[in-house]
Amino acid sequence: MDASAAKLIGAGLATIALAGVGVGIGNIFGSFVSGALRNPEAAPRVFGNVLLGFALTEAVALFALVIAFMILFVF
Repeated sequence: MDASAAKLIGAGLATIALAGVGVGIGNIFGSFVSGALRNPEAAPRVFGNVLLGFALTEAVALFALVIAFMILFVF
């Protein structure tokens, strides 16, 4: 196998994590909307935790993209 082909395959495999991130973010906000509709008074208190979960989940996506770019352009 050629080294450039292996780089492309590795970068593609590294971006598989982005599918999980999309599912995770959808799950976070979907659960928040469902909970906010059931108990509107508690929604403002929980929203900080929602943003924290979103930020941590989005960090996984950024790490995956950094790894993919490192595979493509550094190694």
